[in-house]
Amino acid sequence: MDTQFLVSLLLIVASFGLYIGIAVFNRARQTSEFFVAGRGVPAIYNGMAIGADWMSAASFIGLAGTVMVLGYDGLAYIMGWTGGYLLLTFLLAPQLRKYGRYTVPEFIGDRFQSKTALVIAAIATIIISFTYSIGQLAGSGVVIGRLFEVDAKVGVMIGVVIIAIYATFGGMKGITWTQVAQYIILILAYLIPVIFMSLQITNNPIPWLSYGNVVSELGELDRELGISEYFAPFESASKWQFIALMFSLMAGTAGLPHVIVRFYTVSTMKAARWSGAWALLFIGLLYLSAPAYAAFSRFILMKQVAGSPIDSLPGWTDKWVNTGLLTMADTSGDGILQWKEIAISNDIVVMATPEIADLGVFVIGLVAAGAMAAALSTAGGLLIAISSSFSHDIYYRIINPRATERKRMSVARWSILIATIVAGVVALNPPGVITQIVAWAFALASGTFFPALILGVWWKRANAPGVIAGMIVGLVVTLTYIFLAKYGGFTILGIIDTGAGIFGAISAILTNVIVSLSTKPPSQKLQDEVMDLRYPEQLTFKDGEVWKDDRVI
Repeated sequence: MDTQFLVSLLLIVASFGLYIGIAVFNRARQTSEFFVAGRGVPAIYNGMAIGADWMSAASFIGLAGTVMVLGYDGLAYIMGWTGGYLLLTFLLAPQLRKYGRYTVPEFIGDRFQSKTALVIAAIATIIISFTYSIGQLAGSGVVIGRLFEVDAKVGVMIGVVIIAIYATFGGMKGITWTQVAQYIILILAYLIPVIFMSLQITNNPIPWLSYGNVVSELGELDRELGISEYFAPFESASKWQFIALMFSLMAGTAGLPHVIVRFYTVSTMKAARWSGAWALLFIGLLYLSAPAYAAFSRFILMKQVAGSPIDSLPGWTDKWVNTGLLTMADTSGDGILQWKEIAISNDIVVMATPEIADLGVFVIGLVAAGAMAAALSTAGGLLIAISSSFSHDIYYRIINPRATERKRMSVARWSILIATIVAGVVALNPPGVITQIVAWAFALASGTFFPALILGVWWKRANAPGVIAGMIVGLVVTLTYIFLAKYGGFTILGIIDTGAGIFGAISAILTNVIVSLSTKPPSQKLQDEVMDLRYPEQLTFKDGEVWKDDRVI
């Protein structure tokens, strides 16, 4: 065993032990603790948990690689994912927290007074969260596969076992505090390498200020090699795809059930807003670093690997070739590895860069532990969302309303276990790269929940037939476009599968509005409840007026 393997293994095993220990110590004993952590999480820690829940394997492992491969066009992921949090923090999170339910489907069912809407929303939650979790488990396979130098499929199954243990034990309470620890580990693991690379390449330890000069040099290298410039816009996709993808990610962020439920774990609307503010800060640390990471990684590859003799490549290349995620072949037969002869998966850029830049065994091991933290933290939140939708929204609210708390906890834990295993089986042969799979989940959320929640909170005339029709149409349109674009080559204005959410959202909003206006309006009591959501908790809306305590203001 080499030193690098032992250090990486030690850091990952230690982090696994920490996560499982936190989950067991904070084991949920009541349904309120299992689903919403007892609604007592301080805003700053909830912001960290949101950051970890949010910065999945797609962000940690795939984002910098996507930007490196796509250049300017990859920025749609950064702008879409970050911008979506502004929508969520200001337009939905405080209002949903004030309504005081456990899940997004429960809010939709009670807001529209419809069990049918509740069931459709629960099914949509399961579909979206399941799709998203496939990407996270595939990400854990990349990390573990590289560590043990085995096929990524073996890594996926190891990840399934770890997630199943701590998610099943802790519920939302355990996962919340686990995610706080995971955030600290993943952000240190992300920032330390990019700071060292910045110092190594530019003699400046502040990557956010130094990578602009590297991008300029990359442009010159691209011109010398006769390839598309790294920062040239719309080279790999049309401007319509850029806009559609950015919209899908923004709207999807504001509609993701596993993210929204994190705002239910705090005590007040004010705490929900502050949770969003802290989350933006914690998320921004990684997202502002991803373009620098991408630029430095591409620069090192172009300067130190491309142009080298094929028989004297760095030792790290053999280890990554064994994972099946890196291909280096001298197709020209000249004995020199050209840039065009390197095929590197988006999903290994962050993992491989510490080795590429020779940053030392500790940094390499830390990145491996951070990547696992990113994959596991989001997977835990997703599995809670799946479990809540089945055990609370479908089983308790529809099938067996008289179920005891012990029975509900049992159903919740078994549903997490089964969902983890099924998602792991699908992740053995994922249908796309991590960022692509995750983008599908966001497209589905933007086509189903975003219209339902925005109209449900801000349009009192929206009714049950409207939201039911809207969610069904949005889900069908989004799924159909994803399949047609990916497997049939069908596109509109060059918009591919990852931008499908824009069509789902538009069709869902139009359907919801048309059907709502064509059918009976909600009761006045229900419309007053919707108006009441828009005011801080010390204010209430009744009889067409805003009240504070017992007086009109």
